[in-house]
Amino acid sequence: MSYQFTVTPNKKVRVIISSDTACEADDPFAIAHALLSPKMDVKAVVAEHFMQEGSMEQSYAAAGILLGLMKFSVPLLHGQPWPQDGSLSEGAKCIIDEARREDARPLFVLCMGAMTTIAAALRAAPDIADKLTVVTIGGRSYSADAAPMREFNWGNDPEAINFILRDTKAPVWQIPISGYGMIRVGLAELQRKVAPCGEVGAYLLRQMDAYNQTPGAAWTAGESWSLGDNPSVAVVLQPGCGENHMQSAWLIDEKTAYVQELPDRQILVYHTIDNRYVLEDLFAKLAINFG
Repeated sequence: MSYQFTVTPNKKVRVIISSDTACEADDPFAIAHALLSPKMDVKAVVAEHFMQEGSMEQSYAAAGILLGLMKFSVPLLHGQPWPQDGSLSEGAKCIIDEARREDARPLFVLCMGAMTTIAAALRAAPDIADKLTVVTIGGRSYSADAAPMREFNWGNDPEAINFILRDTKAPVWQIPISGYGMIRVGLAELQRKVAPCGEVGAYLLRQMDAYNQTPGAAWTAGESWSLGDNPSVAVVLQPGCGENHMQSAWLIDEKTAYVQELPDRQILVYHTIDNRYVLEDLFAKLAINFG
């Protein structure tokens, strides 16, 4: 990487990315952001399901395309399949092994989708709960006037969310939709600032445009998007990049409504995210590294 600055060793962190890469078009932007960040030693990219049979394998293939274009040799691993088959995936085993490794640098698991794989790791190895931090993109807004909706990421495995919050003490940083929805960007801006950045930049815009023409993107406005997974990278790079505070965790129901407060279980919640910091850091790193 071609940076004219240095991140000192005491400020570096270890990262494992869990991503439903084939589900929508924003995950590849977040994966690229993490890989291009010198503060982050990315130990693995783990493919996550999105509640469709074969979806974990689809995410594995999509992540492989991006890693190939970026020419990064980071391990790409299968996560838990859907439907569950009782196995412990190589992705879950990687999380366990990395958490147990003797290394002074903190370990963050960035969950850019369902939390099935990290939940499987914590079930199989409860001793790792105090050896990592879970950063999750997901959950409804906590605002009293928030519209009821099934939040996608947490809705893909509510049981995993509730297990992690109720039955483990793993530190959790949650970025609900009120935060991750702030990373709004126009497709014209991506054409201007991302697409010229070599094969990687061209691919990032191309796969977003392709998805935007599918039935699954019927909810989008047409020429804009929210790079909603990038905040999981940004809050680790700069924990102060949004309004956040410790608060009680809440269990959720199948529709992701908050239904039971857990007063003794405190988590860090980011209610807002600095859109400028997230996008400009991503754009700069793409341009510096890919022209």
